[in-house]
Amino acid sequence: MYKNDFCCSKDRWLHSGEDVEILASAAVKITDAQKTTVNSSSPYITYVIRAGNTEARHRYSEFESLRLNLVKLYPTLIIPPIPSKQSLGDYAIKQGKAKEDAAMIARRKRMLQTFLNRIAKHPILSNEHVFHRFLDGEVSWTEVLNSPPISLLPKNILKAPSHNPTDQSSLQAYAALPNPSAAHPLRRPDQRFLDSETFTNKFASHLSGPMEKVTRRTMKRWSDYAQDHQELGATLNGFSLNEEGPLSAAVEKTGQAVDATFMSTTRLLQELEQNYAEPLHEYTQFASIIKKLLAYRHQKHVQYEMTQDALEAKREQLEELEKSEREARRLEEALGTGRLRASAPSRMQSEGGEGEGEGDGEGEDEGERSRIEDPTSAYLPPHPGPNPVKRRAPGMGLLSALSYTLHGMIDVDPETARRNGISKTRESISHLEDALHLSAQDLKYSSSTIQADLDRFQRQKVADLREMCISMARSHRDWCKKNLEAWEEAKKEIATIPEHPNHLPQDTASTSGARRDSTATVNGR
Repeated sequence: MYKNDFCCSKDRWLHSGEDVEILASAAVKITDAQKTTVNSSSPYITYVIRAGNTEARHRYSEFESLRLNLVKLYPTLIIPPIPSKQSLGDYAIKQGKAKEDAAMIARRKRMLQTFLNRIAKHPILSNEHVFHRFLDGEVSWTEVLNSPPISLLPKNILKAPSHNPTDQSSLQAYAALPNPSAAHPLRRPDQRFLDSETFTNKFASHLSGPMEKVTRRTMKRWSDYAQDHQELGATLNGFSLNEEGPLSAAVEKTGQAVDATFMSTTRLLQELEQNYAEPLHEYTQFASIIKKLLAYRHQKHVQYEMTQDALEAKREQLEELEKSEREARRLEEALGTGRLRASAPSRMQSEGGEGEGEGDGEGEDEGERSRIEDPTSAYLPPHPGPNPVKRRAPGMGLLSALSYTLHGMIDVDPETARRNGISKTRESISHLEDALHLSAQDLKYSSSTIQADLDRFQRQKVADLREMCISMARSHRDWCKKNLEAWEEAKKEIATIPEHPNHLPQDTASTSGARRDSTATVNGR
C-alpha cells in the first residue's frame, strides 16, 4: 500500500515504492558516534543518523525526548523502546568515563538504530512529521519541541482525545472528566483486555526472570571459556618454542587451534549479544510498555464509568431540587388559598360596618374600601415602631450595621438559592453529557486501536523470536565449523609426531606376545 500525499521529502523517501526493499533491511542507519561540545559546556556523545541522502546528529537525550513525545501524541500505540540509561552504579564506578564507555556506545548505536527503524516500519508512526524532522536534521530539536504539534500537547493526556491529544476544540468538556488512577477497579471490565493483562504479566515475568538470568549466565560462561582459551593458547605457543622437531610444530599447531577457539568464541559472544541478548532485553522493555498501554486503556474505561456515576448523581440531585421546588410551590399555593379564605370574613365585616355607619364621612369609606380591595395591605403587619421602654445602648449602632450586613450575606433567599442550584445542576449535567459522549468515543477508539496494535506486535514478536532462534543456531554452527577446521589441522600436525622411542617394533611385539601366550598355556593360566 503506497501513499500518494506526502508531507515532506523524508515522508516521500520512507513510503515511496522504490524504498520498500530498503525498508526490508534498514531504512535508517546510525553510522557513527562522535564526541562533541556543540552548544554545551561539557562534552557529550552525538549519534550520526543517515536516512537516504541526509544526515542528522542527535544526542541520547533527544532520542529519549522523541520517544516521550511520541508516547503523548499516540497514547494508544506501542512505541518502541530505546536502550536503558547508565545505572547509578556505572556512574559511581566509572564516574566521568561512564558516558564514553566504548561497549556502551556501540550497544546504544545498535539499539537506537533498531528504535528508528521500528518507527520507520510502523504503519502509523512512520507518517508522523515530528519523526521526519528528527531524521532530517535541518531544524534543531529545541525548535521542534517548541512548535506544533508538540507545543499543543496537554499536561494530562487522560483529559484529551485519544485519537488526537492536541485537539483544542473540546477542552471544556474534557475538563469535566475525572482523573482516575490505574489501580481503580472496574465494575464491568472487558474480558479481552483482562486476558491481555494476564498474558503480558506472564510474558514480562518470564522474560525478565528466567530467560534474562539464564542468558546472562550463559554469556558469562562463554566469556570465561574464551578467556581460558586465550591464556591456554598463549601458554602452548610459548611452550612450543622450547621444543624441537615435529613436537614443536604439533604443540604450536595445537596452540593455534586453541587461539582459533578463543577467536571464534569471542565472535560467538558478539553475535549472541547483538542477535539474541539485546533483542531479548528489548522485548522485556516492550512488556513494560504494553503494561502502561493497557493501564492507559484501563484508566479511560474507569474515566467512562466515573463520568456515568457523576452524571447519574447530578440527575438525582436535579430531581431532588425539582421536587423541593414543586413542594415549595405547592406550599405557596396552599398559603395563598388560606389567605383568600381568611380575607372573606373580614370583607363581610367591612361591608356590615358600612351599613351601620352610613353617617360617617365619604372619605373614610373610600379609604376603608381601598384597604379591603388591596390584598397586600390586608396582610401587612403593623410597623413595630420604636420601643419607648427599651433604649439602645451607646455604641450599638456599628454592631447593628455589621449584623445587618452579615445577615444579608448569609441569609440568602431560599427560593433564589433553590432556582440557582437547579440552573447550575442542569448546566453541570449538560457538560457531563458532553463529557460522557466524548469518553465513550475515546474508550471505543482506544480499545480498537490498542487491540489492533497488539495484534501487529504479536506478529512482529513471532517473526523476531524466530529470527533470534535462527541467528543463535547459525552462530553456533559457524562456531563449530571454524573450530572443527582448526582442530583438523592440529590433528594432522600431531599425526606427524613419531611414536614413542621405547615402543617395540611390530614383529618383536607380536613374537613376545606369542611367547607370553605359550607360557600361560603351559602354566595353565
